[in-house]
Amino acid sequence: MASTIQDKTLANAIRFLSIDAVEKSKSGHPGAPMGMADIAEVLWRKHLKHNPADPRWPNRDRFILSNGHGSMLLYSLLHLTGYAVSIEDIKNFRQLHSITAGHPEVDMTPGVETTTGPLGQGIANAIGMALAEKILAKRFNKPQHEIIDHRTYAFMGDGCLMEGISHEACSLAGVWGLNKLICFYDDNGISIDGHVEGWFKDDTVMRFKSYGWNVIGPIDGHDSEQIQKAIIQAQQQSKQPTLIICKTTIGWGSPNMAGTHDVHGAPLGEKETAATREKLAWPHAAFEIPEDIRSAWSAVKDGQESQAAWSQKLSAYASAFPELAAEFTRTMQEELPLDWPQTKAALLELAKSITAPTASRKSSQQALDILVAGVPELLGGSADLTGSNLTAGKTSKAWHNHQDEDINYLSYGVREFGMSAIMNGIALHRGLIPYGGTFAVFSDYARNGMRMSALMKQRVIYVLTHDSIGLGEDGPTHQPIEHASSLRLIPGLHLWRPCDGFETAVAWIEAVERKNGPAALFLSRQNLPQYSSTRAQAQDILKGGYVLSDCAGAPEAVFIATGSEVSLAMQAQESLQAMGRHVRVVSMPCTALFDEQDAAWKEHVLPKGIKRIAIEAGHPDFWRKYVGLEGEVIGINRFGESAPAPAVYELLGITVDRLVASV
Repeated sequence: MASTIQDKTLANAIRFLSIDAVEKSKSGHPGAPMGMADIAEVLWRKHLKHNPADPRWPNRDRFILSNGHGSMLLYSLLHLTGYAVSIEDIKNFRQLHSITAGHPEVDMTPGVETTTGPLGQGIANAIGMALAEKILAKRFNKPQHEIIDHRTYAFMGDGCLMEGISHEACSLAGVWGLNKLICFYDDNGISIDGHVEGWFKDDTVMRFKSYGWNVIGPIDGHDSEQIQKAIIQAQQQSKQPTLIICKTTIGWGSPNMAGTHDVHGAPLGEKETAATREKLAWPHAAFEIPEDIRSAWSAVKDGQESQAAWSQKLSAYASAFPELAAEFTRTMQEELPLDWPQTKAALLELAKSITAPTASRKSSQQALDILVAGVPELLGGSADLTGSNLTAGKTSKAWHNHQDEDINYLSYGVREFGMSAIMNGIALHRGLIPYGGTFAVFSDYARNGMRMSALMKQRVIYVLTHDSIGLGEDGPTHQPIEHASSLRLIPGLHLWRPCDGFETAVAWIEAVERKNGPAALFLSRQNLPQYSSTRAQAQDILKGGYVLSDCAGAPEAVFIATGSEVSLAMQAQESLQAMGRHVRVVSMPCTALFDEQDAAWKEHVLPKGIKRIAIEAGHPDFWRKYVGLEGEVIGINRFGESAPAPAVYELLGITVDRLVASV
């Protein structure tokens, strides 16, 4: 975009919107926006392909601010370029119900691609987006008809590179050859505690070269010509992602605070703000942007032209490849295939046909045999545990040669956290539904990424196998105790612990159909009897908790069980029935869904005034909400032991005899 206004003046518009918003809020991080304004000005005005009038058009470039504490940089860019972020929104920075929150939040602010703030996850999201672009381009593009052709740009700082997730994700980006990923490292040498040389001395150039990245720089991050040349060079890369290392000064322009940690996370103050205005020759009042500067920044016209040109390409593509065009539109709109009802019916029929004791991880794999074939947008994977998680279906096609293959399965390596955040990026891109597996106990490694899936309401599916002490000999390091209960506390995460193949199939159906949040499937290593297919309807299971087996007379107690412990409850019910005692068995595979049901359903399943006994091979405290203080919870409040599974269950008191004794 041509302009007679100097680049530095245009960059200063970012600086002073950021300074003024933080000053008015008395809270925020002005240093990063001031230091990265020059890089942002060159990228957004001269390279970024986007349309402020339609922030979600599929072939836009993606921009991710991984160092999300510098959110005013992004809000300033969105306001200046013409998104629906008004000057009043800028003035309301960090205020209640404002669309300019303290850290960027997706689906709150037009133009924000992902929620960032937990450092390192933004760059991992960007890698997921770039990966999605690569996979979808291979799947849909045809000669002379490239409808998917966009780049992913990310800003990140020292903190992102210190977080271990950056190693996990960036290593994979090199393996995958994500050449349309261009990242800018804000190398300012400052973090909250001060100058980073006391705790961060990595050779970043060599680190990223060892990953297989193209590394440019260090360059002067305040020199527009150097920035421009670096971006053009990065765009010419055909095989590798690019890291542009930009030497910058945090708080650039502040006479007394630039280059110090004082400007990182606090307002400049009235005197320093005035001094900065004088030094940078910015005579305008707070929040004032002159019309010529605003006009030079506007990207609305260029964005509309870019999208219009792409729409013409899409029309030509639809004429040449109507079926592919319809499939592309469907997946980008996050609609399931037209024959999804048939796929779902086939899945339930398969589950009903399973009669022999089967591990729920195996039941999950049998479900995937149908799902992967019937839902082509499913993109599977595992953190180096494919043979244990059983996450590959019969038609899963793993990544072997990224130049030639259309794939639907990834080996993430031993990178649980990286996998979860990359899957978030894949989901945010649109067009694919990611699922990935690891052991349930290692959800600890992935947990913050899982939390972000829920916070952002993304359709990401976690396959967490070896769900209890039932894995036996591997011992307490691998036996989950607190994990199911802990993950259930994440708002919006649907954790499923199915008791058999039919419940597992229903869990997969709910996870795939749900568009506004993630699911975690807690699956067993050991074989489980099959109960629900002959005793329950899918619609009851979808309510999260239901009566699996009732008694002949009025129940004197109710067993509430999940997963492998449902079989113990069923055996105990049989023993008690032989004694003339009446006990109901409730299976509660998804507590989050049960909690959403109306009072009538809850009363139907768990009648008031009857003793309730919950049993789960995990921490007992969570279940108090269902059994009350007068009820009983049979669980585990210590770590496990290394021994065959039956011996561990006996040692820790997760037994039929204990259930019978409780009644």
